[in-house]
Amino acid sequence: MSSNSNANRDLSAVDYVFRVGGEGGEGVISTGEMLTVALARAGFEIYTFRTYPAEIKGGHANYQVRASGKLLLSYGAAVDVLLAFNEEAYQKHIKDVRPGGVVIYDSDSFTPPVNNALIYYAVPMTSLATEKIGVKLTKNIIALGICAQLFDLPFETFQDLLKEKFTRKGETVVQKNLQALQVGADYIKQQPKRDPIRMGRGPRQAKELVLSGNESLALGAIAAGCRIYAGYPITPATDIMEFLARELPKLGGYVVQTEDEISAMGVVLGASFAGKKAMTGTSGPGFSLMTEMMGLAVVAELPAVVVNVQRVGPSTGMPTKTEQGDLYLAMYGGHGNCPRIVMALTSVEDCFYGIMRAFNIAEQFQMPVVVLSDASLGHRKATVPVPDPSKVTVIERRKPSADQMANYKRYQFTPDHVSPMSIPGMEGGGYVAEGLEHNESGYPAASNHENHLRLTQKRYGKFVAVEAISNDLVRLYGDPHPEIGVIGWGATEGVIREAVELAQAKGYSVGALHPKILYPLPLAKLSEFIKGTKAVIIPEVNYTGQFATSLRKRFAIDFVQLNKCIGLPFTPKEILDKIEEVATNVHANRRAAVVPVHL
Repeated sequence: MSSNSNANRDLSAVDYVFRVGGEGGEGVISTGEMLTVALARAGFEIYTFRTYPAEIKGGHANYQVRASGKLLLSYGAAVDVLLAFNEEAYQKHIKDVRPGGVVIYDSDSFTPPVNNALIYYAVPMTSLATEKIGVKLTKNIIALGICAQLFDLPFETFQDLLKEKFTRKGETVVQKNLQALQVGADYIKQQPKRDPIRMGRGPRQAKELVLSGNESLALGAIAAGCRIYAGYPITPATDIMEFLARELPKLGGYVVQTEDEISAMGVVLGASFAGKKAMTGTSGPGFSLMTEMMGLAVVAELPAVVVNVQRVGPSTGMPTKTEQGDLYLAMYGGHGNCPRIVMALTSVEDCFYGIMRAFNIAEQFQMPVVVLSDASLGHRKATVPVPDPSKVTVIERRKPSADQMANYKRYQFTPDHVSPMSIPGMEGGGYVAEGLEHNESGYPAASNHENHLRLTQKRYGKFVAVEAISNDLVRLYGDPHPEIGVIGWGATEGVIREAVELAQAKGYSVGALHPKILYPLPLAKLSEFIKGTKAVIIPEVNYTGQFATSLRKRFAIDFVQLNKCIGLPFTPKEILDKIEEVATNVHANRRAAVVPVHL
């Protein structure tokens, strides 16, 4: 079907963005997912972004996949190929198609106005599906056949994908979809090829996986030793629970779907008390419900991992859109002095290793660890090397020695503020774990003022060691001593790194720092990075600049905020534009001294 010849081609220069748009229920997301896997199997690096309506059926959906012969750090900006299933998709996305880009549209649905800067392919997808196949729903498979033929992608890869996807539905369904794939390819062959895009086979040879952020996180949790997951379904975190529901029972683990998020957190704490590594996952509204139970985890010093795949708020907000709006809630959401550790995941690969570190830190310090992801990262698919769990040494909680069991004190004051934790059934290891303030043995001491102060100091005292770890979990890109610094967090890492590379190519002195632990902050590394810069930009996908505000509390610096609050992640160009804007004015602004403020 396709030549797939790579002779005299610079495969590292192949870099194209495909976007599929249409009505929810037309197979937009499944089309994008199959195209993604096909591109990955053809040997290309892939990076995706998807957005879909909150309605069960209907509403606009789109799926974007960027494919390249080199490492990808963002989902791209300008669209090279737009596949529009209806007029709404065309109207919404045509502005993003680059000059010379390709538009493939369903001519049964609409006829777009002519734009001589673009290349159009009109295909009657709906009528081909109904008349040739007899099944209107195969319209999206016809579109895949068009893409395979038009852009010289391995046809057999799509055939294999369809067999894998539909075999369980029976041979008739498989054959109908294979026929639809062929119909699309045959139809587009009748039109002369007018665009220069030819994919062929990519250069990637190493064995890699195509994973979403949520899938990678779930795998990492298993590798860390998580055997109990409790949760309540909520977009965009449900994928984690669905993945673990399939896999954890194979390892003797359990997934419990509770009646609400309060109960889910209770199950996690109960399992942790019993000696099991346990986790829950949710999004903003669910995390709000967990705040009281977070306090119990703090005062009872129970290891727990809570994943918050952030979405747009407040309240129900925009359930299927992305945002970095829950940082305040993650750090401070609780009454009283309620310390917890807050981490942020940065990429699909980091989801695996990051959640392993989260379990380690929870176990080591006997504290709740909040792990922030977001909708764009949770649903993002990317090619990643096969994860290697040996890269992160698994840490278990400290248990009492035989000598300590003779007069066991669960909350014993120790030099590093971490007490040995017994497991139910250990002789002499019984203790009370409750929400009331207590003494070293665990007995209520709610009226002992000095005791409360000492235990509060104990709980916060763990931050000293956590901060040392946080300074080791920092990524630096670009100039190590830049004139313009960029500090980001969470899923903005890749797009910031790409923007820094673009800025350096233009001659700017730019560097970026990206911490993995946000609370407590890596103050030593931040101080070292900031010192000497003339301006520091902090890009965040929220309205108020929550991380920038957190940093201002610790440094006497007026950071430059770059905030985006439309439910979409940054593009490299948006950050590059801000770097250039700041650079033009940087010499007129003098920096105050760097003054870190510790807790």
